Amino acid sequence: MTTAATALDTRSFDLVALAFAATLALHTPHLPWWLSAPLVLAIGLRWRLRRQHHVRTPMWMKLPLLALLVLAVIAHYGNVFGQAPGTALAAGLLALKLLETETVRDARVGVGFACFLLMAALLFDQSLVATVAVALGLLPPLAALRSLEPGRRAPVALWRDLVPGATLLATALPLAVLAFLLVPRLSSPLWGAANNTEQRSGLADSMTPAGFTQLLIDDSPALRVSFDGPPPPPDRRYFRAYVMSRYDGISWTYRDVVNQPPAPVEAVAGLRYRISLEPTRQHVLPTLDMPLTAPPGASLRRDRVLMADKPVDKLRDYTMTSATAYRLEPQLGRHHARWLQLPAGFNPRTLALGQSWRERYGNDDDAIVRAALALFHDGGFSYTLSPAPLGRDAMDDFLFVTHEGFCEHYASAFTVLMRAAGIPARVVTGYQGGYWNAMGRYLLVRNSDAHAWSEVWLAGRGWVRVDPTAAVHPQRISLGAAAAAPGQLPWYEDGWLQSLRNHWDIVNRWWNIGVNGFNALRQRSLLKPFGVDETDTSTLASLLAASCVLAMLAGLAWVWRRREPEDAVRAALRLLERKLARRGVARRPGEGPRDYLSRAADALPAQRDRLTELMHRYLELRYAQAKPTPELLRALQRAVRDFSVGRVVK
Repeated sequence: MTTAATALDTRSFDLVALAFAATLALHTPHLPWWLSAPLVLAIGLRWRLRRQHHVRTPMWMKLPLLALLVLAVIAHYGNVFGQAPGTALAAGLLALKLLETETVRDARVGVGFACFLLMAALLFDQSLVATVAVALGLLPPLAALRSLEPGRRAPVALWRDLVPGATLLATALPLAVLAFLLVPRLSSPLWGAANNTEQRSGLADSMTPAGFTQLLIDDSPALRVSFDGPPPPPDRRYFRAYVMSRYDGISWTYRDVVNQPPAPVEAVAGLRYRISLEPTRQHVLPTLDMPLTAPPGASLRRDRVLMADKPVDKLRDYTMTSATAYRLEPQLGRHHARWLQLPAGFNPRTLALGQSWRERYGNDDDAIVRAALALFHDGGFSYTLSPAPLGRDAMDDFLFVTHEGFCEHYASAFTVLMRAAGIPARVVTGYQGGYWNAMGRYLLVRNSDAHAWSEVWLAGRGWVRVDPTAAVHPQRISLGAAAAAPGQLPWYEDGWLQSLRNHWDIVNRWWNIGVNGFNALRQRSLLKPFGVDETDTSTLASLLAASCVLAMLAGLAWVWRRREPEDAVRAALRLLERKLARRGVARRPGEGPRDYLSRAADALPAQRDRLTELMHRYLELRYAQAKPTPELLRALQRAVRDFSVGRVVK
């Protein structure tokens, strides 16, 4: 039986099972629960049956399980190709592999596959935490491979099996850094490939009652903004995303207008800033207030919504200039009727209220706006993330029955009221607020900062932003969503923990800039100070090869310097051997010290006494004492140095 076909011992099987379990654990967040739970259970059950009962999995069970896995993946994802279904299938195959792992060969194949699957976890998350988790996830596979080596020592504590793997990872770190710096950067990195089946939180191009609740409790970062100068005050931190014009009585919908120029805007000065947007799988690029320019790869639509040419599938940085004081579209012209559209047969009480304001205030649009805001401020309305459900005439129910809701309820009701009164109005969704990180000097905007407000068109002033939520709960604008809904947000948005997470975000930002954002341009900038002006593939390959050789030479030098010092007694004998060899008395292969020195004494009779004395000293220090004293060692070394074969008289 060959070594590869040797049966696994208990410790090796334990480590292989641990490696498989650790790999699946890293994929659990993006696997469906109905798949990850049985896979973890299968690994645990297999480990228990083999360890305690030495039971093998019969063949009649393996094939049906394999077929069931493939059918389940197809039923859930529609196919087995792509990032998510492919990973799910690979995770299932890894768990099934443990069912037939009985030999060293099986274990090596399985551990190699587990390492591949570990790297696949970075397709879903490239954050610092995820990267460190994947690196730590390599420890069990490395320990398992080490346990499969021939002639391994007796089993030790489990944690001691993991330590050598950590040493290997630390040793490989310099080479990994060199590869990161010098491997040519791809325009579309493998780990940035789109995952068409993955659903990401974020703003949508439509808005329905209660549609924001998932966003408002999602505390993940949405975008980070740094400014050329001081940031705007909190009540000016409105980031526009979608401008919604069409209302069907239930939902507001954004209509993309591609072939029309952006509406004219008059602004005195612009504020320059840079946004780092998390992947959204959408085209829309949020902008601070009113954008004046469009970055490369994007364009401004008619309503000054910024749209990217392709979906944001990876972290996207773009520089913008926006105005916070402006006059947008002073003349509506033929677009006037578009912003007055209301569906027939919905919300009769709301429409009647808006029309009554027109009759009362005549042509004074400002008075109608003030009347609506006064209604929200003084009409017994409250802000809550858990409002009562609304019926078919949702705005009637909200304004005249429930009186509770959050930003989308107020923005929607206000806009309907304005249109009913004959004032062009629209709903705008985006983000408002954010946390100013003074240490990193950037504004962190989370998905929980998602917000909806309104814009009304007033003669002579153009489109004007009106935030009806501020009339109900001003803290929502000045202090953010957490202050507006105390006690309704998840536990991780409270107090010191939220502050700690905001500070931790600066580490994530550095990671995004230094690692995830390390592209070909930054690679060229990094190498230019070292005289490398061209970063084509051949140049980078040469640099990488030369750097690897230097790193290996440095490693060898380090190992050479750290090697164990030669035994002093043995070193003295080697010196004596060299002296005798110069006179033709070389030591023969396999010849012991006693025989060799006796033969040397016979060949050099004039030195017989001294050679005999040296032989006795050597044998005594080598074999008669557990640890020779320093005095005896120095005496032997001195005697060998003083021994001169040159004075030998044959």
